[in-house]
Amino acid sequence: MNGIINIYKEENFTSHDVVNILRKILKTKKVGHTGTLDPMAKGVLPVCVGRATKAAELLSQKDKVYSAKLLLGVSTDTQDITGNILEKNEVNVTEDEIINAVNSFIGEISQIPPMHSAIKKGGKPLYTLARQGVEVERSPRKIHVYDIKITKIELPYVYMDMHVSKGTYIRTLCADIGKALNCGGTMADLVRTKSGQFDIKSSVRLETLKNAAERGEIEKYIIPVDECFSEYEKITVNEKEEKRIKNGVPIYFNRGRENETYRVYNMRGEFLTLSKVVNDEGRLKLKLIKSFYEVD
Repeated sequence: MNGIINIYKEENFTSHDVVNILRKILKTKKVGHTGTLDPMAKGVLPVCVGRATKAAELLSQKDKVYSAKLLLGVSTDTQDITGNILEKNEVNVTEDEIINAVNSFIGEISQIPPMHSAIKKGGKPLYTLARQGVEVERSPRKIHVYDIKITKIELPYVYMDMHVSKGTYIRTLCADIGKALNCGGTMADLVRTKSGQFDIKSSVRLETLKNAAERGEIEKYIIPVDECFSEYEKITVNEKEEKRIKNGVPIYFNRGRENETYRVYNMRGEFLTLSKVVNDEGRLKLKLIKSFYEVD
């Protein structure tokens, strides 16, 4: 069993909970998610199965889209409503001030990751240190906020749709917007509606998958891994070239464009690799990005 399942992660499940449950449903250990969602968050969590786990890192690089609910006037230690309240303030801001503050975060910005996150410091996740009452210095990270649309303002709540780059903490974005408005803010709700090309409309719940597995119908929910890279052109190699690829031998290849990435298939239509055409001293060759073929 190889491919991607577009899971709808429900509230109070960690991303690792989802992986562990799927391992039992699918009866395989080779399962991995493509980007952590907080336990309180809901929505799209693409999960890779079998050889598709090789794609997890590549898929985690994709942009994300979220629907977030910001509570103004409250600051917590986790930057969401599950945490301990640190401060409460009156919310005396106008809609124009909210719009201006939100818009100021669109573009490339620096963001300091929260202590309650899975980032590791000295081999320990930050959330473990945070639970011990330890706070460590975190380096700011460059992220890109492509767009924020305010969908509704019902003070003290602000509802937003956010299109962001990988590595963006929406909790931190909410807290930073609250700081910009001088009243504080915390994330009250979060739904990931899109991760790369995976959309919430086509996501599936764990209970549905469990029932499908019991009926022997699980395959209809598995998306072939090559479909996740449909933005790249497809090229086919002959049997000799396929053998060289599987033996790790470079292929000089004049059927592609320099610096372009391609999905590489064999003559039987099987997806072999994601590769890039590069210039090697005046000759074009295929450079492996990630292999997906089955090892003989």
